[in-house]
Amino acid sequence: MGKIIAIANQKGGVGKTTTTVNLAASLGVLEKKVLLIDADPQANATSGLGIEVDNVEKGTYQLLEHTLSAKETIMETASPNVDLIPSHIDLVAIEIELVDKDDREYMMKKAVQEVRDNYDFILIDCAPSLGLLTLNALTAADSVMIPIQCEYFALEGLGKLLNTVKSVQRIHNMDLDIEGMLLTMYDSRLRLSNQVVEEVKKHFADMVFNTIIQRNVKLSEAPSYGESIIKYDASSRGASNYLNLAQELLNKNKEKV
Repeated sequence: MGKIIAIANQKGGVGKTTTTVNLAASLGVLEKKVLLIDADPQANATSGLGIEVDNVEKGTYQLLEHTLSAKETIMETASPNVDLIPSHIDLVAIEIELVDKDDREYMMKKAVQEVRDNYDFILIDCAPSLGLLTLNALTAADSVMIPIQCEYFALEGLGKLLNTVKSVQRIHNMDLDIEGMLLTMYDSRLRLSNQVVEEVKKHFADMVFNTIIQRNVKLSEAPSYGESIIKYDASSRGASNYLNLAQELLNKNKEKV
C-alpha cells in the first residue's frame, strides 16, 4: 500500500512545489512508483512537470468533486515512474462548492483509495493556506512533510500549522504523523541561514531531516523548462540534495516497516 505524504506549509515561497516535484522525480529515479497530486490552484507542480495547464480538463477539481475517479484523472509524465493528477485554476472554486457537502474533509481520502495500491508513494502538493484543500490533503495523508526556508520569518506561522495538524489528528485522521521538517533555501555563506538551522534543530530535534536543500540557480531555472531538477541538470547540487532526501525518506520508512 502506497504511503501518502502531504507537503504543506501555509507560508508561500518556502519550496513546497519545488520539493514535491523534485522529490517525486528523485523517488522515480530510485525505481519507486510515485503519484503526484497537485492540490494547489496555482498548478505550479503541473507546469513544473511539463504539462500545459490550460489544456487540463481532468484533474484534482474533478477528483474532489467525485465527478471522475482517480484512475480517470491520472496522466503520465516525462519523469520516469511518476504519474500526475494535475491542477487547474478552476480548483480555486472547490472550497466554496464543497462547503455544504457531507464529509467534505474526506473527499480526497475517499477518491485516492482505489489507486493507492498502485504506487509506493503518493505526494500531495498543498496550497499555501490552511483551507479546505489543505485539510483534505492532511485527512487523506499518512504523514506531512513541512518545508521551512532558512530565512528570517522561517518559524513564523509554524505553530499555526502544527496546531492544524493536531486538530486534524484529533478530529479527522488520528494516524497522521509528521514525516519531518525540511530546511530549504539554505545558503552556507549567510549567518542567518546557519542561525535558522540551529534554531529549528534545537526546537524540533529528530523531526528535522538531515538533508538540507541548498540555494541553487538550477533549481530555480528547471520549472521554466517544465522539468524536474533530475531531468534539467542531474549533476547539479539541487539534484544531489533531492536524491539524498529521497534516499533518507526511503531509509526512514524502511525502519518503520
